[in-house]
Amino acid sequence: MMGSRRSGRCMVDEAAVLSKASALWRVCWTLTSAAGGSRARGVWVGFGAGLCGLQLLACGAAAAPQELHNARHAYTEASQGPAAQLAPAQLDTARQAVERANMAFGSGADEAVVRDLAYVAERQVAIAVSAAGLEQADRNLIAYEKEEAELRRKLQSATESQLARMKKELEDQKRAVANEHEARLAAERSAAAALKSLDDVARVREEARGLVITMSGGVLFETGQHSLLPVAKEKLRAVAQALLEQGDTKIVVEGHTDSRGSPGKNRDLSLLRAQEVRSYLVSQGIPTNDILATGLGSDRPIASNETADGRAANRRVEIVVNPKKPKPRPADAPISG
Repeated sequence: MMGSRRSGRCMVDEAAVLSKASALWRVCWTLTSAAGGSRARGVWVGFGAGLCGLQLLACGAAAAPQELHNARHAYTEASQGPAAQLAPAQLDTARQAVERANMAFGSGADEAVVRDLAYVAERQVAIAVSAAGLEQADRNLIAYEKEEAELRRKLQSATESQLARMKKELEDQKRAVANEHEARLAAERSAAAALKSLDDVARVREEARGLVITMSGGVLFETGQHSLLPVAKEKLRAVAQALLEQGDTKIVVEGHTDSRGSPGKNRDLSLLRAQEVRSYLVSQGIPTNDILATGLGSDRPIASNETADGRAANRRVEIVVNPKKPKPRPADAPISG
């Protein structure tokens, strides 16, 4: 509980400090949003959090956890890089996540909650940076392909004396296009890595039925309930952003329970939980027509229901992801000469 702290001759009311620091931070944010853009906002995210931290540290308050420092630093770096121009929406989502972590820390929230929010914020920054790389690769590829088309047009009307020079230019251009294809693949791998980084929020694995993201029911819901917990929304927000980075996909949300209770009640509860997760993902930008919900009750256990640990493992929500169209292999689209 916050009150007044004394250290030597220093006495400060933590609630008053946090209230004033938060108000000052919001004024600075409003001014720089109009004038400074993403770069200035990145500075004030760190400044606003630092202001609270310095006021409280001066009188003996606890320091911010390392995860929060990491998230702030990652956002500041990203906001001063290409992501500010190439992935502003994803960067703004990351900013909001950092702000939520800062405000949770400033308001005296439990350290575990602050660490979770900071971890999600850092993952949002990674997603924004990956999206910027993918966008830059796409832009470069389009530009190179336009140049290649123009060179082909000129080649048709070139004289013999120009032919050798233009052929060399074309070969150089083909190599540049091939390099851009590689850059795009690297950007896609980076996006996949951002999704894989959700391992600390959920368990991610490849199966024959698609990419499966498994989240514990204990993290998402109270026992016997189907309303999402606040911390569950933070974790699902990170999942939604990672899913949006995967492009055009079909998604099925599956609810599962342990074997306690009647099969009918378990099936109903699992469906309500799957529908709740689906609704939240839709609210975060997943297209309504691309995501379904189904309740499977206790029909598909992944562990024994004879032990408490096994039952806990069986109470889960699985998000199954598949691309609408298979991605072509590099050999499927060779560069013609």
